[in-house]
Amino acid sequence: MNVDLILLSFDENPFLPDWSLGEVRVVNPTITALNDLVTRFLPQTGVWLFWSSELGQPDPGLISRTLLGPADIYHAGLALGAGGLPHAIDFVSPTWMLNCDPPANIEATSWRVSLKACLVRVDVLRQMGFLHPGFHSLDAAVLDWGHRCIRRGVIMRHLPSLVVKPKQVTSPIMDFDDELQFIRLRFGKKWQIWTSFRALISFRVRLGSVLKANINLMGESVPLDPAPFQREVQLADSMPEDVRVSVLIPTMDRYPYLQVLLSQLREQIHRAYEIIIVDQTPLPTRKVDFYDEFVDLPLKVVFLDRPGQCSSRNAGLKTAGGGYILFIDDDDEVPPDLIEAHLNHLMGREADVSSGVANEISAGPLPVDFTYPRMSDVFPTNNSLICRSILQRSGLFDLAYDHGARADADVGMRMYLSGTLMLLNPEIAVLHHHAPRGGLRSHKARVVTYASSRASLIQRQILSATEIYYSRRYFRPQQVQEFFWLAVFSGFSLVGPLWRRILKAIVSFILLPDTLMQLWRNARQADELMEKYPIIPTVQNTGLSE
Repeated sequence: MNVDLILLSFDENPFLPDWSLGEVRVVNPTITALNDLVTRFLPQTGVWLFWSSELGQPDPGLISRTLLGPADIYHAGLALGAGGLPHAIDFVSPTWMLNCDPPANIEATSWRVSLKACLVRVDVLRQMGFLHPGFHSLDAAVLDWGHRCIRRGVIMRHLPSLVVKPKQVTSPIMDFDDELQFIRLRFGKKWQIWTSFRALISFRVRLGSVLKANINLMGESVPLDPAPFQREVQLADSMPEDVRVSVLIPTMDRYPYLQVLLSQLREQIHRAYEIIIVDQTPLPTRKVDFYDEFVDLPLKVVFLDRPGQCSSRNAGLKTAGGGYILFIDDDDEVPPDLIEAHLNHLMGREADVSSGVANEISAGPLPVDFTYPRMSDVFPTNNSLICRSILQRSGLFDLAYDHGARADADVGMRMYLSGTLMLLNPEIAVLHHHAPRGGLRSHKARVVTYASSRASLIQRQILSATEIYYSRRYFRPQQVQEFFWLAVFSGFSLVGPLWRRILKAIVSFILLPDTLMQLWRNARQADELMEKYPIIPTVQNTGLSE
């Protein structure tokens, strides 16, 4: 594939590297010059390698090998100091998985791009656009572009081996005007106001700077994001006959739902190697003979007397013999091509994790960013297929969440931080019933959701101890603080006419002391969890092997 070298240099006569893969074009590293270059010279096909003249000679062999991989963009942004930027995103998405940077010395998913070393398939530039001209600094404009790309479905990987790490790496400096511009473009004007408020009362920025930044943005409209990135569909060339998929289903007191699910697993085009049921139903209502109806299926039934979502999944993984693990819930309904679709997605994209979506009974349409393929920032354990070998890097489920929320987010975070390529495909869908009993409801861990809180005048979603524990495990104290701020103020939000929203705000204000007291209690419980946990069983001590 033709690879043009785009050499970034302020020098009028820079040293031109020996480049055999395509043309060499020299451009000043400014927003205007780079946008002009894309407008005038972008080819119909091929790849551009943006490269700083300060980094010397790029390696053509490495570039050629890199292009055999699945990503649309490869870059060395974290290795070149872009980690954690822009700081203002912490006011808006403090505990977003992709706002927690993986180590800068490994290949991993990251949107924090630097054009000093960035390999881009030109289809990305054509469909996603390039640099917004409203930024002062190139670094800020590039981060805005990187965030836009990953949110619209571009596969992006940080590849530190692109460069020999400079002796001194300094983070780009972004003024508050650029940080606020980033928030306005990526999240909208409401979050621009919130960011201004939080930056001001946290004494990060002076009042004059906040007013100046907002005045400079007055009258500017927020452009619409481009359509989701379209790439050629890639399916596995062939499916090896010996691909073994272990289906893992924890269950508790949901036999009618499980009966439907097992009947549908009979009809799978790609037959499961084994179906592992971890039955945690209390002894008085346990139905051991229930499984006699499914003797034709490759069932392994594990009975646990002490229920727990993490201990049950770990027990199932201990017995798993397949090279791939399909996680689904006992109250899912699945199509006959579920396993086949996951395998095609995972192998066709050379990924480690293939996640689908769950269409919820009695719920509205899925959020927009769950309607097109993209890098996954979630790990839904009710519809995900993983390559079992990644558990050797990430470990299994943390027992801190055995009776609490965020267990799937925690194991997903550890997968992501270890470099796992996680992809979401909304065409791989299950029907989720939200059974009225069983699951986390048995532990009173999922009583009020964000959606139910926004539909009720009196309900509040208060952060649980395990949610706080999760945030403290992976995010900086400043990010955790912003997480608390958002959690408290989200209780004032309601969907409906203006009078109901005003009434919800009044009720929430009256209940604010109680909200803060409950949050304080849960934070104390999270402190206790931090002292006792994490307890994360590993592949080695569960008997799980290749």
